[in-house]
Amino acid sequence: MDKPVITSLTNPLIKQARSLRQKKWRTESGLFLVEGIHHVGEVIASGWDVESILYAPELLTSEYARNLIARISPQPQPVSAQVMESLADKENPQGILAIVHQKATRLEDLKALWKSTKHMKCAALVSPQDPGNVGTILRTLDAVGADALFLLDGGVELFHPTVIRSSMGTIFWKPIIEASFDEFLAWARSGRYQLIGTSAHGDVEFQTFVPDSPWVLVLGNEQKGLSAQQVKSCDVTVSLPMKGHVSSLNLAVAAGVLLYQFTQTGS
Repeated sequence: MDKPVITSLTNPLIKQARSLRQKKWRTESGLFLVEGIHHVGEVIASGWDVESILYAPELLTSEYARNLIARISPQPQPVSAQVMESLADKENPQGILAIVHQKATRLEDLKALWKSTKHMKCAALVSPQDPGNVGTILRTLDAVGADALFLLDGGVELFHPTVIRSSMGTIFWKPIIEASFDEFLAWARSGRYQLIGTSAHGDVEFQTFVPDSPWVLVLGNEQKGLSAQQVKSCDVTVSLPMKGHVSSLNLAVAAGVLLYQFTQTGS
């Protein structure tokens, strides 16, 4: 039997979904929002725990979206276009969103996920400030076939809507580990990971460096980069030459250049 369409903006399910636009309620509930046809399709395919799916029938125009709704069990909750627009993060919503349970991966979980670490290739971000950068780096990490992302010493909230959107669904497929830098360093040392730091004053230019597996590319945040102590903790630091007037690259761009270089040249 079809569920009745929700038309009220004060319906409890709608109020719950709307509250998840705020970090406070995401933190307290352990839930977050996933918006858009592609992203909802990815979260379902990846097997994450989905609490609810809401869709606006009159806004779903693609065959893929209609087929997706038909395959989901239990039946998603239909809502009016007005209700969907009140929940959407952007104008002209695609007509579908999911309320999803957050999932955490710990350092100690990685042994079970990886049968062998011999050829592991990862990236670590220290206190990143821009959620768009985090999502874009996740997308690049997936594109180059790297294995995990570490978020160290706080910074961007992992389940921020911009992280979800800019990751293009890759957040649901790659392990993402939140830890302190010291915890990460102890883990990396115990696994004999080569830590490749990034600095404008690096030991070598990136084109001349060939990493040893397993390795982790370690990037500092957008404003301050890596601290002197964090640089000292790395096995080597690499630099990107600046041949124009600029002194640095955007964090996600720099990460993309280095991840492509090292996954192609590393052992």
